[in-house]
Amino acid sequence: MTLLAMTPVQDMHKPYPRRWSALVVLCLSLLIVVMANTSLLVAAPAMTLDLSLTSSDLQWVIDGYTVPYASLMLLCGVIGDRYSRRGALIIGLIIFVAGSVAGALTDATLGVILARIVMGVAAAIVMPATLSLLVATFPKRERATAVTVWAATSGLAIAAGPLLAGWLLESYTWHSTFLINVPIALAAIVGAVVLVPPSRAVDPGAIDWIGGLLSVLAVSTIVYAIIEGMHFGWTVGPLYFALVGLLSVLGFVGWELRHPNPLLDVRMFSSRVLSGATLAVLIFFLVTFGAIYFVAQYLQFALGFGPVSTGIHLLPLAGAVFVGSGITMWLTPKLGPRITVTAGMVVGTLSVVSLIGIDATATYSDFLPVLTLLGLAIGLSVSPCTDSIMGEFPDSKLGVGGGLNDTALELGGSLGIAVLGSVLAASYRQGIEGFLQTFPGKQPNGQYTGQAAEGLAASQDSLAGAVIVSDVIRDQNAFLSGFADNLEANAVAAFGDAVVHTSVVAAVMFGVGTVIVALLIPAKTATASSEKIAFEPIVPFVAPPAKDPAADREVAELEQLLERPSAEPHKSGARHALRIAEETAPPAARIVAEPALVDAELERPSIYQLASKVYELDASVARQATVDSKSGDRVTIHQLALSNLARTRRVEAEEALDAALELSDLPVAPAPEPVEPTSPLQTFYQRASRQQANCTAFKERSSSMWAMPL
Repeated sequence: MTLLAMTPVQDMHKPYPRRWSALVVLCLSLLIVVMANTSLLVAAPAMTLDLSLTSSDLQWVIDGYTVPYASLMLLCGVIGDRYSRRGALIIGLIIFVAGSVAGALTDATLGVILARIVMGVAAAIVMPATLSLLVATFPKRERATAVTVWAATSGLAIAAGPLLAGWLLESYTWHSTFLINVPIALAAIVGAVVLVPPSRAVDPGAIDWIGGLLSVLAVSTIVYAIIEGMHFGWTVGPLYFALVGLLSVLGFVGWELRHPNPLLDVRMFSSRVLSGATLAVLIFFLVTFGAIYFVAQYLQFALGFGPVSTGIHLLPLAGAVFVGSGITMWLTPKLGPRITVTAGMVVGTLSVVSLIGIDATATYSDFLPVLTLLGLAIGLSVSPCTDSIMGEFPDSKLGVGGGLNDTALELGGSLGIAVLGSVLAASYRQGIEGFLQTFPGKQPNGQYTGQAAEGLAASQDSLAGAVIVSDVIRDQNAFLSGFADNLEANAVAAFGDAVVHTSVVAAVMFGVGTVIVALLIPAKTATASSEKIAFEPIVPFVAPPAKDPAADREVAELEQLLERPSAEPHKSGARHALRIAEETAPPAARIVAEPALVDAELERPSIYQLASKVYELDASVARQATVDSKSGDRVTIHQLALSNLARTRRVEAEEALDAALELSDLPVAPAPEPVEPTSPLQTFYQRASRQQANCTAFKERSSSMWAMPL
């Protein structure tokens, strides 16, 4: 085994031995991509004060990462399939490091936004590459476990991002939060070169560039329109982008239906498994990211937790994700993904419903069950959905599957923050509006001074703004400390009411989505019949034996190759002939035969036998790929039997090749020392008998039945 992972996955005849170490590298890459979003939850207030960000500026800092991240993942996944998945991972990590360093060095609002855009592009390259490399590297029997670990890492990043960012903000400026990802990314780059094997699709065909551009245009314009429209009103700009996005979606669907090698075959969504799992991921992260968004704000500004304390108090979420992942890893193979995904979404709905009881007197103990149930729901639902989505795509389209899963995840998270965040902001403004009419700082003409107008706008915009304005008033004017206390108390009360109203909307969305997903994802009996489903059935289907002369001949060849020569006459004709020759020869003319030499020579496969086994393995893999590509959502008994037979032959061919390679590595026994004959010469008959035995052994080794077809 070499130090660097240089053998491509598609050229391996055995599972990659260092695949679990490679999974650590893939999870580290995923960790920094998610942390880049969640760390902003605690860094945004400090960034707002230092750069004097307006509400629009702060929104662009967030969306500069989100929009390219969501819109480019599908196309980047296809490019990784076409050229190199590991290459895409390494290039994405390098770009991510460059964007992070640029963000840490800038002091301008435009510089921060541009750095976030670069990081978003890099994240769109990295995230689908991690998932496609995972599926390509792990065999199917271990894939569900690996995907579970991958999904649990995202839950860890949700809590690790605020925690690490808060720890840095205790001693450094907000610039340091960009540098969190640099050492992890550098370690992941080195690990990718050393531990992650190269991988690319076999014969993927030309890239559908027009479909890729339409997908980027559709997702980016729709995400931008929703974010801008929900936050700043549905003016001409957001409506224009929404119209462009709708036309792009229609154009994408029409183009993909006609293209011979589509970027994403939209016909695949006729599969209930793919449609249900994709919708579940989108709805789940729409509600989950929205809930975490306002829970983190409440912990920071209503309960007064510092940055580090906020991250620590979010840790139960990460712990619950790991617990839920362990449960689903054990439960899904037994009950099927429909039960675990639906159960996770029900638990998530209950966690959001529990937020309806939040008010101005709420403490952290009121949020602990919410975080625990939400983390448990993530662990139960995300990995079965991801595994089901990836199981619907062939090996040549793993990047497309990873891009689709990640697009649904990020699109859901973006819409969750935009939709639920706008509901939260609107409800908060309505609740604080009455109190803000008494805001001090009016001039004789009834207009506010410049500083008072800024404070009023900030207090009306968000709870964070109201808390910051209260602190500024206390520091600058002690006579207005009573008003500052009232402002903060009313802002907390208005925010608590806004959390209740937003939780009602989120619970309705989650509940309706749960019902739809439960109806879409088939039951276990429907999903277990196809090999494309991520979780193998408990009792696999065994096809009846087929009367096929070619299959019988292959079985006979495998048995003959794996059979060890023995001393019985019917097991080894060559050795039997040698023994007869020695027994019939006179005692004085017998040559002592060395059993080890005979065994080694007869057991060692020839070059023709090894070439034949490689050819048989390649043919069996091609047959299985052909059978799998013809299977759709509805699988007949005949297709199922063919798929099972193709899979069985592939496994047998792999075992035969492994056995042949092991036998070819046996050490050659040393030749026996020549024994001086006690008689002067052998008779003509003795020499002829020994020559006949040697010819028989040679013919057995070079039989045409082992030759590779030309």
